Amino acid sequence: MASHSPSVFHPYIQALSGPILSAIGDRYYKVTAEALRVCGELVRVLRPNFEERSIDFRPYIIPIYKAILARLANQDQDQEVKECAISCMSLVIATFGDGLQRELPSCLPILVDRMGNEITRLTAVKAFAVIANSPLRIDLSCVLDHVVSELTAFLRKANRALRQATLGTLNSLVVTYGSQIGSSSYETILAELSTLISDGDLHMAALALELCCTIMVDRRSVKNVGLAVKQKVLPEALTLIRSALLQGQALQALQKFFAALVQSANISFETLLNSLISTAKPSQSGGLSKQALFSIAQCVAVLCLAAGDQKCASTIEMLKGILNDDSSTNSAKQHMALLCLGEIGRRKDLSSHIQIENIVIESFQSPFEEIKSAASYALGNIAVGNLSKYLPFILDQIDNQQKKQYLLLHSLKEVIARQSVDHTGESELQDSNIVKILALLFNHCESEEEGVRNVVAECLGKIALIEPNKLIPALKERTTSPAANTRATVAIAIKYSIIERTGKIDAILYSEISTFLMLIKDSDRHVRRAAVLALSTAAHNKPSLIKGLLPELLPLLYDQTVVKQELIRTVDLGPFKHVVDDGLELRKAAFECVDTLLDNCLDQVNPSSFIVPFLLSGLGDHYDVKMPCHLILSKLADKCPSAVLAVLDSLVEPLEKTIGHKPKSDAVKQEIDRNEDMIRSALRAIAAVNRISGSDYSMKLKNLMSKITATPSLAEKYNSVRSE
Repeated sequence: MASHSPSVFHPYIQALSGPILSAIGDRYYKVTAEALRVCGELVRVLRPNFEERSIDFRPYIIPIYKAILARLANQDQDQEVKECAISCMSLVIATFGDGLQRELPSCLPILVDRMGNEITRLTAVKAFAVIANSPLRIDLSCVLDHVVSELTAFLRKANRALRQATLGTLNSLVVTYGSQIGSSSYETILAELSTLISDGDLHMAALALELCCTIMVDRRSVKNVGLAVKQKVLPEALTLIRSALLQGQALQALQKFFAALVQSANISFETLLNSLISTAKPSQSGGLSKQALFSIAQCVAVLCLAAGDQKCASTIEMLKGILNDDSSTNSAKQHMALLCLGEIGRRKDLSSHIQIENIVIESFQSPFEEIKSAASYALGNIAVGNLSKYLPFILDQIDNQQKKQYLLLHSLKEVIARQSVDHTGESELQDSNIVKILALLFNHCESEEEGVRNVVAECLGKIALIEPNKLIPALKERTTSPAANTRATVAIAIKYSIIERTGKIDAILYSEISTFLMLIKDSDRHVRRAAVLALSTAAHNKPSLIKGLLPELLPLLYDQTVVKQELIRTVDLGPFKHVVDDGLELRKAAFECVDTLLDNCLDQVNPSSFIVPFLLSGLGDHYDVKMPCHLILSKLADKCPSAVLAVLDSLVEPLEKTIGHKPKSDAVKQEIDRNEDMIRSALRAIAAVNRISGSDYSMKLKNLMSKITATPSLAEKYNSVRSE
């Protein structure tokens, strides 16, 4: 019944209903519970929608109702049967309530009674949500006050699932029966839900805020409700917005809360705006996290848009004033003003505010990095609000302002990222714009500044998600460019285009990705590293893209893990010489890529050919390389124990050296901490190997374990990592 169209069953309802209803009265509780579930589906089949009547269901209403009521009213039965009877009765009332008006006064109090029982209360709470959501607007007047007071009390309970269901049910009740609930009940509900608004449980906070919005929208004219929101809920919301953890559903609910608050006219727009902006001020304990500042800016933007064009315009002028004020040395205030302008600009066209783009770009001169970053974010988001006006401005500035290039490219990245996120279908970027953007980005592929190349690569990768048919061939063409920087940028662009969700780019990438990943054979180490990072991203996000290529790629990847003497150089610094290893970053990236492949493509990896000599070499390498190697060894011990045991003796030696390493006597605290981390990391790998080998498998491992247990500091660390 659940998986077929209701009309399939309509000819057989008479034949089916008799046996189903008699099974509800069966003595064996499993049969009864299952029959009640089937009855629930039968109810849906009888009245699949409320507009048209495809079958005359009236003769079946009372027999179904009586069969379920017999089970619902009986206290002395299995819990599963009780819960199924409650759920089924709620469906019957929600579906046939207009034909059960006489029966409701005797049936609804039983459901209320089940809310008072600890065993059945969660199911009963959900049952009232089903009834409240019914388009029939069932008459609950005989029990409504009792239900609301019971539910309000449940918001104080420790049971999380109960609190969650209660918030949902209260929301449905307020939507359907809001005018019948007294204002004192609302005050109590608001007082209780305010205690749930915290970053300790963001999902619960989101549900509580959604309920608060529903109450405000439904009861905006009631003075007591407005006062309760102002005194109880608003302070909690202003505390939550400062949290570094705030994101997703909770952040969206908070934005809706501020919009509802200003529309309910209980608190003036100016008061709310000042409350939000003053929340962004650094306190004695330090400044706010980046996430908190973005959350505040988003709420300010939503507040302004909800307050109407006039208030929005005056706020933008006020924010422009903060940026124009030369005497303002308050960087936190300017930072906030830029973020707010960006968030408002993303949601609304700001072209009526003359010169706003130039005022924002002025902040690129700031001595503070966070203000420069906020300015580039603001400019990009303002452009999203009116692409035809501001995008040409950004492109022109990138060409003509050499010093501001990096920040302007970040602005462009914001524009492109918003298109690839907001528009999963058609993008607002016109073809002519894309042609201009691509020409500009490809010009900057060869930039000497790594930061500029990375932003260019990210922009190209994001455009590839929007227009893969144009981008992938253009990127492929540049894999043979004579400039190494261009080849590296192209490989990193592919990395940014491989995202977890499926898209139209996948089919094109599948046939073309080998060209980009084969840059791992390139003569330039930067290009090889970019190809390794792209392979790592593909292995993590879309392993299916690369599985067929791994037999050819793995030997090339393993080769990147080897120490290359030609990449090690000595720099003469006058009184002493300093050794620089240019291959270190590449080796680290290669081992991290192997680690990802072990998680997602283990069936393609032959561990024996990798452990000796490649992993063995990494275990004795630099600190940055040893750390991923210890992790790889732990994974191999867990997933391919026989391959590790076959060469166990040779692996013990580099691990022993690592745990015995002591920093120099004049080492700074950072070096000492790094050494401690490295020892703990090696001990984790030793613990993993020891688990699979047993002490008699390798004499060297046995001796190492004896050494660890005989050294108190090592023994303590070993026991602590083993219990992690």
